[in-house]
Amino acid sequence: MSISRKYTSKGGRSAIGGKNYYFRSRWENIYARFLEFLKLSGKIEDWFYEPTTFWFLRIKRGVRSYKPDFKVIQKDGTHYWVEVKGYLDSKSCTKIKRFKKYYPQEILCLVRRDWFQKNSAFVLQCCCKMGEEDAQATQETKFC
Repeated sequence: MSISRKYTSKGGRSAIGGKNYYFRSRWENIYARFLEFLKLSGKIEDWFYEPTTFWFLRIKRGVRSYKPDFKVIQKDGTHYWVEVKGYLDSKSCTKIKRFKKYYPQEILCLVRRDWFQKNSAFVLQCCCKMGEEDAQATQETKFC
């Protein structure tokens, strides 16, 4: 039995790192600011918002594609994907399961409510003091 939930997105436009974005949720906006902080502090090479759509070509019905929220490029040139989810409904679960099945070489990190709760003080600091690095807090933060 699935539980219905009224979806309320607080998305909107935002300028980060000299680029304009339209985020689907407030958490995506906050996470993007966090990634920009990591980029400016030299912890990651770069990040991109919804750059790629992954298609599930063998699927004939239901969820046939998936677009992760962020692509994060690490300093060594490798990358991973980030999905920011406050509420994980059945459609989102299906997308993630199919992504893992059809693209097993890709790494996907799911950032949920508990990540924001655990890291709220540090993320707030990143968003408010963009560019001022707190090296100790950065090293202690688990990113995914």
